[in-house]
Amino acid sequence: MATARTDPRYVQGSVPPHGYYEPIAVVAGEAEHGWRLSKLLERRLGVSRKLLSRLKLTEKGLMINGARAYSGDPVAAGDVCEIRMEQERSEDILAQPLPLEIVYEDDWLLLASKPAGMVVHPTHGHYTGTLANAAVHHWQQRGENVRFRPVHRLDEDTSGLVLIAKNPYVHQQLSEQHGDGRIRKGYVAYAYGSPAIARGRIDAPIDRDPAAPHYRIVTPAGYASATRYETERTYGGGRACKLRLRLETGRTHQIRVHLGWIGCPLIGDRMYGPAADGGGDGSWEEAAGRQALHAAELSFVHPMTGRELSFEAPLPPELQALERELLAADLTG
Repeated sequence: MATARTDPRYVQGSVPPHGYYEPIAVVAGEAEHGWRLSKLLERRLGVSRKLLSRLKLTEKGLMINGARAYSGDPVAAGDVCEIRMEQERSEDILAQPLPLEIVYEDDWLLLASKPAGMVVHPTHGHYTGTLANAAVHHWQQRGENVRFRPVHRLDEDTSGLVLIAKNPYVHQQLSEQHGDGRIRKGYVAYAYGSPAIARGRIDAPIDRDPAAPHYRIVTPAGYASATRYETERTYGGGRACKLRLRLETGRTHQIRVHLGWIGCPLIGDRMYGPAADGGGDGSWEEAAGRQALHAAELSFVHPMTGRELSFEAPLPPELQALERELLAADLTG
């Protein structure tokens, strides 16, 4: 397993003191001689000002050659400069022994496949039964002190891959990748109808509906929103389709709103689809049991190793059942 102490981009830091995560260390080069420590950490490690401010407040947060340092201290060529983050726990999240499908995990991050019907993080009305409750229990069983830090979220009734950082630095780095589109997410959707153009880009601004703030709509005054789609298959003479989608932006309910706007609402979507008014195909709605959207693919650059990682999550059983129903529609027309 590559860590900050074994990856060639970093030098070996000291053994982490009690209560701290693994140190992340770099050696100042000749061209960096005389730089402020803060400048070195920002340029070499991408440490944000917010994280730097947190590190300054801890006794062992910033170190030069094994001694406590301050952000304004100058560095000399050959100095070993470390950041150390205090270990944390999500004290406000109840640990629960819930099923947790781990796709990948190391010292720095966890990638889970969330089932439909599970909320990512506790909210009002959802204090238990969430992905966070499951992850916190998992870490406690392993003796790890980790705070739950999701890099992104999925709707309760969307299944698929969720990326979680295990310390503040990794969360900052992955959040920046997510914000500028370097984290690539691919979705599979089953929708009514089929797009007039088999492959394209939906560019339509989204904002809250003034009449129903929990509901999103396409509106000229909304926030820029773009979704790329490709029709993989149609069923029943165009009565339904299977789509592959990638988000260019990450607005709330974006895929659901965009597909409804082009006339292809998700099967099983009780907010934006025909099921909201009791419509839709009964057998399809029953097979899906929820909105037919699955976060199937995720790619990102690992903040500590620099390697690009790609993962896939297979369709869950309910969407496999829906696909069988849709294939049957081909036989009946």
